[in-house]
Amino acid sequence: MLWINGNPMEKAIGKTILEVLQSEGYQVERVIAELNEEFIPKAKYESTLLQEGDVLEVISFVGGG
Repeated sequence: MLWINGNPMEKAIGKTILEVLQSEGYQVERVIAELNEEFIPKAKYESTLLQEGDVLEVISFVGGG
């Protein structure tokens, strides 16, 4: 199983971080991704494949005031 933000997401296995972020509606420029407790540079989102057992955390930035 693959976990994204604490939720099982088997359909994401074999996809890149970029593909998953886009399919889940994230604004890629406004998030950072942590894969298995390691931050992934945005330049590697398109080439980093998600695998069985991975844990992906997506952290969104929101403005406020």
